Amino acid sequence: MIICVRLRDGAALPDLLGVAEDISPVAQALPPDTALIDVAGARRYFGQDAAGIASVLRVRALAHAGADCAIGVAATPLPARMAARQAAYGTTLVVADDPRELAAFLAPKPVTALPGVGAATARTLRTYGLDTVGKAAGVPLATLQRLLGVRVGREVHEKALGIDRTRVVPDEGARTLAAERAFGHDEVDRDAQRRALLSAAGELGGRLRDSHQVCRSLTLVVRYADGSTTQRTRTLPEATAHSPALTATAYRMHDALGLQRARVRAFSLRADGLAPEARATRQLTLDPADERARRLEETADRARARFGPSAIRPGTLAA
Repeated sequence: MIICVRLRDGAALPDLLGVAEDISPVAQALPPDTALIDVAGARRYFGQDAAGIASVLRVRALAHAGADCAIGVAATPLPARMAARQAAYGTTLVVADDPRELAAFLAPKPVTALPGVGAATARTLRTYGLDTVGKAAGVPLATLQRLLGVRVGREVHEKALGIDRTRVVPDEGARTLAAERAFGHDEVDRDAQRRALLSAAGELGGRLRDSHQVCRSLTLVVRYADGSTTQRTRTLPEATAHSPALTATAYRMHDALGLQRARVRAFSLRADGLAPEARATRQLTLDPADERARRLEETADRARARFGPSAIRPGTLAA
């Protein structure tokens, strides 16, 4: 059985993995805010079913990581992830290991609820009236492959039927840091979106410097009003924890997406490929402005450490 945990605050994901690994060594991070845990081997040890282990995990996550979460439980990762997205924070939703109950759970969901089904695929399916998982499941495989292509058609067909061939793969999920910024409404204003990215990049930079780490790449995840997402990753010119460098990269990814009319619900910015600061190499520069910026950043870090995270922040975010 699989437990999927969705955090209210994605920044607690590394701490959650530490708690999860005390229950089962088979834990996988799905940044920015989710983790999968295979508890097949833990049920006998704890003397409980997967739902009971989920309760233990929730208590430990709250006690040791201060992490509020929603939990989904199912036989395979796909329905567990969907259940975690449906569950309210502080609750657990269990999908029984029964084909009829699984089909009943999946059928009313919009096709965008299937992991991996993005906006373009969903638009194509909706054009032909296939707006729910149940409707997509009722269409022959050959039809979906004509509409979506051979590979994507097969993937959608299997997912709609609840067929899940994935496994939980233990990884180094703690080698990432994430910051999420959600909007109180569907945000279309570019300046407001860039302020959110500036804030998230500043948070990531501060956390990296506090932990004496640098990151090698940055990932931007955009969540839209219809629940679909777009993800972009860009490798940095050099491993860094410098907030302006992270912000500039986030802005370039944002500009490349062309979100002029998109209704954005949330941004998640993730620092990947973390490494100790001592191992990082930095390109020498003769630019005095860059050196001043780095010295100012060090001074601001000291002020925030003494007076709180909001003691110093960019003027753009002060309004």
